[in-house]
Amino acid sequence: MDSQIMHVRNLNAYFGQSHAVKDVNIAFSELSVTAIIGPSGCGKSTFIRGLNRLHEEVPGARASGTVLFKGEDIYAPMIDPVALRRTIGMVFQKPSPFPAFSIFENVAVGLKLAGVNKKQILKDAVERSLRKAALWDEVKDKLHMPGTSLSGGQQQRLCIARALAVDPDVLLMDEPTSALDPISTAKIEELIAELKKSVTVIIVTHNMQQAARISDHTAFFLMGELVEFGETSQVFTAPKEGRTERYITGRFG
Repeated sequence: MDSQIMHVRNLNAYFGQSHAVKDVNIAFSELSVTAIIGPSGCGKSTFIRGLNRLHEEVPGARASGTVLFKGEDIYAPMIDPVALRRTIGMVFQKPSPFPAFSIFENVAVGLKLAGVNKKQILKDAVERSLRKAALWDEVKDKLHMPGTSLSGGQQQRLCIARALAVDPDVLLMDEPTSALDPISTAKIEELIAELKKSVTVIIVTHNMQQAARISDHTAFFLMGELVEFGETSQVFTAPKEGRTERYITGRFG
């Protein structure tokens, strides 16, 4: 039996009057990869942004429902969203290293914000995170260079290292390879397989082959609703819902 790290109950998300995510119920297994698939504009990104309270940062946006993380409701009044996002990290579609920062500073920034200032602790954490992100060998001799001096695929792995430096339990990834070439994409996919030994990964992808390759579980979203959720092999080979089957076989719309 999987142990579950996160339970989502009746999650709704709104942008003003627009109802973007509708009454979603789902549970995420610890140390696994869950892929969120579905057509553009179906609420996938909004849904995962609701899992670490980034959704509410958008003016006019709000959410309702319950997200239990290790048994605690992340929407409870006493929860500090900034601290929460260290535990439930996020990697975005477009690689986003801080342009004024070196490679080293990009990785260390979260630790420094959390009050870690000892040079040796920072050095060790930066190396460990870059190794985890499969980037250390490529950048170890140029840590002083700007993060933006790296290639797109390297920048995305740098952003993953930055998220890993603060030791999150969950890593949310919003189409992390959609801006990358096939070789960089393959590297990130290999990295995700390695990361799930220590971090729970929830990834939004529009690439169904990618979902089939890298995930243990798959959730299919359509027009803000969770249509189907199950083991990836089942969802792709024997979907229970006609809408899932039509989407997966390309007979959609």
